[in-house]
Amino acid sequence: MREVWPGEPYPLGATWDGRGTSFALFSEVAERVELCLFDDAGAETRIDLPEVDGFVWHGYLPGVLPGQRYGYRVHGPYDPARGHRCDPTKLLLDPYTKAVEGEVAWDRSLFSYMITDPGRHNPADSASFMPKNVVVNPFFDWGDDRSPRTPYHQTVIYEAHVRGLTMRHPQVPEHQRGTYAGLAHPAVVDHLLGLGVTAVELMPVHQFVPEHAMVARGLTNYWGYNTIAFLAPHNAYSSSGQRGEQVLEFKSMVRTLHEAGIEVILDVVYNHTAEGDHMGPTLAYRGIDNAAYYRLLDADRHLLLDYTGCGNSLNVRSPHALQLIMDSLRYWVLEMHVDGFRFDLAAALARELHDVDRLSAFFDLIQQDPVISQVKLIAEPWDVGPGGYQVGNFPPLWTEWNGKYRDSVRDFWRGGPSALPEFASRLAGSSDLYATSGRRPVASINFVTCHDGFPLTDLVSYDRKHNEANAEDNRDGTDDNRSWNCGAEGPVEDPAIVGLRRRQRRNFLTTLYVSQGVPMLLHGDEIGRTQGGNNNAYCQDNEVSWVDWSLLKPEGDLLSFVQGLARFRGEHPVFRRRRFFQGSMPEGDVRDIVWLTPSGKEMTSSDWHSGFGKAMAVFLNGEAISEPGPRGERIVDDSFLLLINAHHENITYTLPGAGFAPGWHPVLDTAENESWPARPAERAFEPDATLTVTNRSMRILRSTARS
Repeated sequence: MREVWPGEPYPLGATWDGRGTSFALFSEVAERVELCLFDDAGAETRIDLPEVDGFVWHGYLPGVLPGQRYGYRVHGPYDPARGHRCDPTKLLLDPYTKAVEGEVAWDRSLFSYMITDPGRHNPADSASFMPKNVVVNPFFDWGDDRSPRTPYHQTVIYEAHVRGLTMRHPQVPEHQRGTYAGLAHPAVVDHLLGLGVTAVELMPVHQFVPEHAMVARGLTNYWGYNTIAFLAPHNAYSSSGQRGEQVLEFKSMVRTLHEAGIEVILDVVYNHTAEGDHMGPTLAYRGIDNAAYYRLLDADRHLLLDYTGCGNSLNVRSPHALQLIMDSLRYWVLEMHVDGFRFDLAAALARELHDVDRLSAFFDLIQQDPVISQVKLIAEPWDVGPGGYQVGNFPPLWTEWNGKYRDSVRDFWRGGPSALPEFASRLAGSSDLYATSGRRPVASINFVTCHDGFPLTDLVSYDRKHNEANAEDNRDGTDDNRSWNCGAEGPVEDPAIVGLRRRQRRNFLTTLYVSQGVPMLLHGDEIGRTQGGNNNAYCQDNEVSWVDWSLLKPEGDLLSFVQGLARFRGEHPVFRRRRFFQGSMPEGDVRDIVWLTPSGKEMTSSDWHSGFGKAMAVFLNGEAISEPGPRGERIVDDSFLLLINAHHENITYTLPGAGFAPGWHPVLDTAENESWPARPAERAFEPDATLTVTNRSMRILRSTARS
C-alpha cells in the first residue's frame, strides 16, 4: 500500500516537487475519486484521494516521480437526464495533465452506454484503450530566454502546422520531421527569417484526439481542432517518443525560435473538447463533472448545446471551466514561454446565455489578468451559432482574423462587381470595423488564405472544391470560396492561363503586404503549395497537406518575390502605420492618403459607386505619418503611389501632378516582376505622365522627393 498524505487542493493536476507528487482534481458532483497509477507493464493500482476542499479532491504521494503514468476514476451519479455522467468503469484523463502517453484506441468500452441500447449503461472497463496522463518534471534551463515582444505594427505572422511544415523538408533529419524539433531546425528557422516572419502561429498543439468516425473512414484529425488536454503538448509531435519528452522538446523549440527573434503564437481550442455530443465517448470532462464543463440544454439536460459544430461547447458560465481556460493560458505563457494565442471560434467563448456578449466573464478575466492581458490575443471572431459572426466587435485588447479582409480582397481581384469601396477600406486598415471601439489598424489580422480553405495556388486554379479524398461525397468544406480558376479548372499547360495565375498570386501577396494591419501568410504559399483543389484538408495527414519543399526550385521566383515584399514592408513605415489615416490635412498640405481615378483625379462619390469600380490609384504620403516613433521622434518615409487594375483590360493611368511628387520611380509591377528586386528603371516618370497598367495587375511607384 502506498503512503498517501492529504496534500493541497491547489495547484490542480499532478505537481512534482522533488520528493513526491501532489494530485488534485475538481469535481463538484463526485462522491469518491480514485487515482489510478500504472506501471510499465500496464498493471493498475487504485488509490482513493483522501481529501476534498471546495470540490477539489486531492492527495500527496511521496516517492512518485516524473514519468509516472496515471488516470482517474470518478464515482458519482450516472443520470444523463439530469446532466450527470460519472462512470468509474471509464479511466479518465486529467484536465490539468501536462503530458499524455499513447492515444485513444477506439473501442466500445470508451462509451458509457450500450451501442445497441443507448438507454443501458455499458460496464466495460476502458483503461486498456485509453492514453495515460504522465507526471512531468517542470524544471528546464531557459537560460536568458526572453519574449521578442514584437510590436503589432512590425509583426508578420506565418500560420504553420508543426507536422505539415516539416514532414517533407529534405534538410530536416528524418526522425525530426513532423516534430517540434523539426520546426526548430536551422533550415526551417532560416526560411522563416528570409520571409521576414516575426511570429509563427501554430495550428493546435494541445493534446488532441482523432474522431471515431474519421478513424473509421481510414483518415485522421490532421488539423488538431479536437482538444482533450489543454495543458499538454501533443505527444505525436515529439521526435524522441519518450514519455513526457514532448514538454522538454516544445520548450526547446520555443527557446530556439526566440533566439532568432521569432514569437510563438498558439492556435487554441477552448470552445469544445474531443468528447463530442451526448453520444460521444467518456474520456475526461464528461466523466468528471459533465454539467460543470459543458453547456447543457436547459429543457433537456441529457443534450449539449453546440455553438461549434463539434458536438459540445465548453461551459464558460461555469467558474471551474473558466478557471481551466485561464490556468491553461497562464501555464503556456509562464511555463512554456509562448507569446500569444489565436482563439478558435472565439465567439463561442463570449456566449453568456445565447447571444454573443463582448462584456462576458471570459473577456473580463482576460482584461484584468496581469499575465494574459500582456500577450498577443487574436480572435477567430465567429462561431456556427446564431449571431456568431462578430468581426469588428471584440474588446480593445484583442486583434481579429479579419474575414471581411479575406473576402473583399478575393472578390476584388477576381473581378467581382461593386467590390472597390470595401477593398479600399480593407487596404486602409478597416477603420469602419475597428476605429469606433478605440482600436488601431493592427486590430486587423489581414489574410487572403489560411489553413481553412484553398491555399494561394489553388485559390487561382479552382472554382470549385474537390474534396473527394475526405470520403464525405464532396459535401464537406465551404462552397463560398470566392476563387477564380483563370479560365480552366485545375492544372493546365496553357501559358496564358499559367501566366495569369502567377500574376494573380503576386496581386494577392502584394495587396497583403501593402495593406494597413498585420499580414498573415499561410505556410507554403510562398512556394506555391497546392492541395489539389481540396478546400477542407482537415483529415489529410499526407502529401495533400504537407508542404512540398521540392517546389523551392520551380517556384524560386515566387519565394524571392515574397521575400522582397517582406523587406519592402519592413523598410517603409508608411505601410505599417499605428494609427488610421485621417484623410484630411491643414489647408495647403497634401493629405496622408488620397484616392484617385486612373485619370489622376480625386475619386468622387459617383466614382466609388459606379458599376465599373475595378481600378484606382492610391497615394500614400510618407510626409504625413501622424504617429511618432518609439522615442517620440517624427517618422518620415517615402511617398508611394499604388496603381491597381482588377479589370480584364489594360488601363492607361495619368499620374498626379507635381503637388504630389516631383517624379516617380518604378518599384514593382506584378505583371512584369516575377521575382524581387524589380528590374531597375531607366528613368523616372514625370508628374502628369501616362503609363499603362496591365489587366489584372498592380504597380507601385515611389516618389523621387527624398531620393
